[in-house]
Amino acid sequence: MARLQDEVRSGQVTERGLARRTGISQPHVHNVLKGKKSFSIEMCDTILRAMKLDVVDLLDPADLNRLARR
Repeated sequence: MARLQDEVRSGQVTERGLARRTGISQPHVHNVLKGKKSFSIEMCDTILRAMKLDVVDLLDPADLNRLARR
């Protein structure tokens, strides 16, 4: 969620653009970004696909390095 909020704040993506790309209503996107609602797992998957991201992209690089060393 923090990454999505950062991308909206920086202008890389807009709430409206994300809503259009995912089929999720803009008011719902807005309310989730403001912490008033949450996305379902299915909506999260849709957002990841629309943004061309994988779950691994959401992990902290330091955590990934620690896991890789194990």
